[in-house]
Amino acid sequence: SMVYDNIEAPKHYLDGRVLQPIEVIEDWQLGYHLGNTLKYISRAGRKDNELQDLKKAQWYLNKYIQLKELNESN
Repeated sequence: SMVYDNIEAPKHYLDGRVLQPIEVIEDWQLGYHLGNTLKYISRAGRKDNELQDLKKAQWYLNKYIQLKELNESN
């Protein structure tokens, strides 16, 4: 059985899963905003408040979209 660790292997990210979000984020080279989007989606309903985590994911995704739109307009 999996041994969870709050730093290296948090239960809310790994329970019942093969990969941690950080492994996917690094493999896909998502960067800060999209990495946080994935992180909050992956833990929604598994740690604290599901709706709050989904709203955090949405906030990071919206922020990334704003940056992309700003860069395209310059």
